[in-house]
Amino acid sequence: MKQYEVRDMSLAPSGHQKIEWVRNNMPLLRGLEEEYSKTKPFEGLKISLSVHLEAKTAYLSKVLAAAGADMAVTGSNTLSTQDDIAAALADDGLKVYAYHGATAEEYERHIEMCLEHKPNIIIDDGADLVSFIHAKSPDLAEEVMGGCEETTTGVIRLKAMADEGILKFPMVAVNDADCKHLFDNRYGTGQSTMDSIMRNTNLIIAAKTVVVVGYGWCGRGIAMRAAALGARVIVTEVDPIKAIEAKMDGYDVMKMEKAAPLGDIFVSATGCCKTITVEHMETMKKGAILSNAGHFNCEIDMAGLEAACTAKREARKNITEYTLPNGNTVNVIGEGKLVNIAAADGHPAEIMDLSFAVQFLSALYIRNNYKNLENTVIDVSGDIDSLIARRKLAAWGIEIDTLTEEQEKYLHSWEV
Repeated sequence: MKQYEVRDMSLAPSGHQKIEWVRNNMPLLRGLEEEYSKTKPFEGLKISLSVHLEAKTAYLSKVLAAAGADMAVTGSNTLSTQDDIAAALADDGLKVYAYHGATAEEYERHIEMCLEHKPNIIIDDGADLVSFIHAKSPDLAEEVMGGCEETTTGVIRLKAMADEGILKFPMVAVNDADCKHLFDNRYGTGQSTMDSIMRNTNLIIAAKTVVVVGYGWCGRGIAMRAAALGARVIVTEVDPIKAIEAKMDGYDVMKMEKAAPLGDIFVSATGCCKTITVEHMETMKKGAILSNAGHFNCEIDMAGLEAACTAKREARKNITEYTLPNGNTVNVIGEGKLVNIAAADGHPAEIMDLSFAVQFLSALYIRNNYKNLENTVIDVSGDIDSLIARRKLAAWGIEIDTLTEEQEKYLHSWEV
């Protein structure tokens, strides 16, 4: 088995510098590293990890290794891998198989190489590792105790597998933990998506109309940050409850066919496919900006756009301008892939500190409890959420109240 397949090991010093920066801003993971590097609960276990391979992910990988795990690491998106980070991890002795801009075939090869590690625990972002095992290497499932899934799209895929009765090991829905989706999906996606759009376009957000497709936790965060920057926000939805919520939060709500001619910037965040179609694009303002904050690049119909366009060119780094048959043009950021990380640096370190603390402790939960777990998608333990939240508050120097004995009794009594 190859130790690594990265682009350029000479980039390692830059990667080490970036990892040290995020380490200094991730107190939860630092605390877990200090605590579990002494007891090494993952000693003798192999972990395969497929998460966007940038500095925060690298530090999670190093913390797991410090806790005794034999790590194999790959990316979860062909554009989100940062080559200096991959080189730094390989330089530290981890098995790394990823480089920026890999083709679809190279990306699949890296997934396969990461799984040749024969993992006992899987940490996934989008369920690519789990799907590969079930589709192409089912024999590997015999070694797997279970795993953890980072994102909404991956949880959807895993639940579909569980519903069909084919999931071969338990998977923790890390995405659904309060300390993940309430903060990562909302505040992390909101800030990092707008950061990517601004840095890649060098355009102002104020006075523009931003169309947010989907009002889940990611959509909520994007809409909130766009509005705070001075944009008019339009939300499109298929869920009537979420549509009411968006309206009461102060945003316009309408069908995409009506929003398409009004928007200057479009952001899809649904976990579904073809939320923005070529038909929508043909009615947009000339030069409208399209971006995707969902895990896979099918939210914008990129295949349809590639087939329909009469011309395309690089308008700016990370931005491709497409000319449509009716003469209209649209600008797509990051090839329609995950905009906040395929064309930027991803979520802030403090946000991923929460998410990756959930990942670490959920992996530990699998290690300690896998024999008693069913082969299905399971929730993160409430104890894990509470522990992480309290540690985060402590890192901020914040103390909160606790219930008195009388209050506890009152809350558990039916008598007033």
